[in-house]
Amino acid sequence: MLSGRRLDLLDPSPLDIEIEDIAHGLARVARWNGQTVGAHAFSVAQHSVVVEEIAAHIKPGLDPKWRLAALLHDAAEYVIGDMISPFKAALGYDYQSFEARLETAIHMRFSLPLTTPPEIKALIKAADRACAFFEAVQLAGFAPGEALTIFGAPPKAYSLVIEPQSPGDAQARYLQRFHTLSEATGAEPHALAFDTE
Repeated sequence: MLSGRRLDLLDPSPLDIEIEDIAHGLARVARWNGQTVGAHAFSVAQHSVVVEEIAAHIKPGLDPKWRLAALLHDAAEYVIGDMISPFKAALGYDYQSFEARLETAIHMRFSLPLTTPPEIKALIKAADRACAFFEAVQLAGFAPGEALTIFGAPPKAYSLVIEPQSPGDAQARYLQRFHTLSEATGAEPHALAFDTE
């Protein structure tokens, strides 16, 4: 990682995970494999910020720790990339197990519960699908009816106009939301000591 950390992907340690590495990586990973309109790709970092916002819209008063979980829902993609769902399914259990180990290490690093309650998982998934609906229609060339069939309807009284950000802007916005939510949970992480020699 650019921080100097060496992350063992088969046995990831929370001590080797830094939010700056996550934000940097996610801001440079394109949703839809980059098959979107606009001067910039729609990054996983920007997507994650929107998913957190939609989750809070669906469930007003959502605890900041679960808002943080929503922001970090795709954090593992900072090292493994954003694979489309059909390909993830084709890879099967080994990929899911690998991704789960990395997600657990991320949750440990940022003081989130290792097990996310089913209702929070469902909420984040609903917000993720709503964001995908807007992305599909506005950026990826889907007709609204086709997007409705695949992703379902977005939440009532929620509208979104997507303007893909540059990697630098997406990274800065992701970090800003992370720090705001971390402070709200009382679990703002401190830099870990790291001997570079």
